[in-house]
Amino acid sequence: MSRQNRAYLQICAALEEEIRSGRLPTGQRLPGEYELARRFGVSRMTVRQALAELARKQLIQTRAGSGSYITFDHRPLDWSQGWSRALMRQGAQVTTRVLYFGAVVEPELRERLQVEAERFIALDRLRLLEGCEPISLERSRIPLTAQTSALLDIDFAHESLMEALTGRLGLVPATGEEWVEVTRLRTEEAHLLGKAIGEAFLLSRRVTRDHEGQVIEHVISLLDPSHFRLYMTFDLNQNERPRR
Repeated sequence: MSRQNRAYLQICAALEEEIRSGRLPTGQRLPGEYELARRFGVSRMTVRQALAELARKQLIQTRAGSGSYITFDHRPLDWSQGWSRALMRQGAQVTTRVLYFGAVVEPELRERLQVEAERFIALDRLRLLEGCEPISLERSRIPLTAQTSALLDIDFAHESLMEALTGRLGLVPATGEEWVEVTRLRTEEAHLLGKAIGEAFLLSRRVTRDHEGQVIEHVISLLDPSHFRLYMTFDLNQNERPRR
């Protein structure tokens, strides 16, 4: 085995042990490539190999060059496992009100996502802080298949959608895309969120896919900007040569 291969496997093993032991908690961002290269005294290429192996083991999700996060009350959220779990990890007391749950036909969404399923499972939920303050409105759409039809028997007022998708159905998210912009609340949205019509809110649209590129979930979220922010980090040392 070459020296470089031994190095990246050693780095991978060290980081894996820190992740599994809890020293690197779930949701915490790993140090950047430059910082890891300095820590282990290797090149950034070797660090990238180690990170790729950790990603293959589904222990991390990598972001090239920069990272973008939604924050809740200034605390970064890792919502790869869903909003509810991400908020609860931050200690927020959040309850869920299911507004609509059932099968729907949405031909425009089907065409845009290029899915084979003719129908979607629609799950619209309102998140309330401390049981009374609406903080987000989420509209999830999951392609309705023989496998996902089991979701129709679950009470999502008390269970996480992402836990059901991964734990019960074995659907493993591998990649995702997210778009965030500012929108104005329409009449129905304003009523549900207890806000004024036309008030500015953050709008997030996210698509999650499995390892084969098949859509697992499409979700549109309206987020109260008094609690949520978009936070970005940048790696400004990409061109610096680390120690070998």
